[in-house]
Amino acid sequence: MIAWALGLLTVLVALSLPVAAALGLMGYVLSEKFAFFPMIGALGELAWNSSNDFILIAAPMFIMMGELMHRSGMSERLFTALTPWFARIPGGLIHTNIAASAIFAATSGSSVATAATIGTVAIPNMDKGGYNRPLFLGSIAAGGTLGILIPPSINMIIYAVLTDTSVADLYAAGFIPGFMLAGLFSLMVLGAVLWRPHWGGPKQDRSNLWALRRAGLKHLIPPLGLFMVVVGSIYAGIATPTEAAALGLIATLGLVIANGQFTLPVMLRAFEGTVRTTCMVMLIVIAAFFLNFVMVSIGLVQAITDLVLKLGWPPLGMLAAIIVFYLILGCFMETLSMMIATTPVVVPVIKALGYSPVWWGIIFVILMEAALITPPVGLNLYVVQTVRGRGQFSDICLGSLPFVLMMLIMIVILIAFPQLALWLPTILNPKAG
Repeated sequence: MIAWALGLLTVLVALSLPVAAALGLMGYVLSEKFAFFPMIGALGELAWNSSNDFILIAAPMFIMMGELMHRSGMSERLFTALTPWFARIPGGLIHTNIAASAIFAATSGSSVATAATIGTVAIPNMDKGGYNRPLFLGSIAAGGTLGILIPPSINMIIYAVLTDTSVADLYAAGFIPGFMLAGLFSLMVLGAVLWRPHWGGPKQDRSNLWALRRAGLKHLIPPLGLFMVVVGSIYAGIATPTEAAALGLIATLGLVIANGQFTLPVMLRAFEGTVRTTCMVMLIVIAAFFLNFVMVSIGLVQAITDLVLKLGWPPLGMLAAIIVFYLILGCFMETLSMMIATTPVVVPVIKALGYSPVWWGIIFVILMEAALITPPVGLNLYVVQTVRGRGQFSDICLGSLPFVLMMLIMIVILIAFPQLALWLPTILNPKAG
């Protein structure tokens, strides 16, 4: 049964079917071949139950927040305000790309939105600044991945639904590793620019930096305020994650109105982008819930868990094998579909090995980040190339490789020091971990 399922999945992926169609078709075929009764009749109830989960309501609201920030010009003002703070550091605007991505990620929850938004603002400065193109473009693609690690994160919400894990615990667990990873990105850029000074662009005018920094504070405060509204309200016990998303959306609308950007074209584009992304995510979620129901019902999940444990490998060796599996799979599979298709199978194995599902959730998200910037199916690579509109695609792929290395180093650090992810959840919720 296991070999049959893996073969079917390979065929469906090779056919390049839409993700939701591939997951649904796989569930149907497995049901017809191995189930004692036809399960297609349960699809309606599963569709209702999966889309009726209260926590999933947060996803479109976070998507809408990112759309509004992008469409109203808030992200461009954020980038401009951050630039003077990194003018004295070798690499200048490359560090600004990473910092702006980290801050935007802390309000949008989407990697693609972060890469597209920051890329639109940053790329025009690349050539006129004389920066190394692969490194500059790689920083945008990799910085965009922070959108699914730094809370709030849409992918963490879906992982929480699939594994019955607390969203608040996952958000707390992602906070320290998220900003540590952003720091590793900047540290790598600094080392590269010190090694090859001409990669870091020209020296910027430093005569009036503090005046520019003070002038830009008014544009830094709104996104930081949004982060405090969303995340702060959760851990202050004021709101659930879904209610916090609603508060964040209301606050974002208030900022758009205050900046005079509340126009019909802006709102229509934001609504359209939100509906497109939400429909795609929810269709995949419904198909995945059906597939998961079938796999559990026919005993496939338990069979895989038993097979893995019978190998007799030590937990660390098994964990390393799972990580390598995801690094390879991420080169060929879109991240959301990879997460939804494999989580019901892998998480029981992780638990059986004695690891925390909250801790694994952070490791898993970093592996999804790596998948976003590894060819040939690295989505953020194509987003940056689309925003760029010209030039060699290989530049972005080459520039992203050092950032993938930083992600692997972050995974090793988390394996060696799991409390980096589990300390905050344990403090905020003693039952976590």
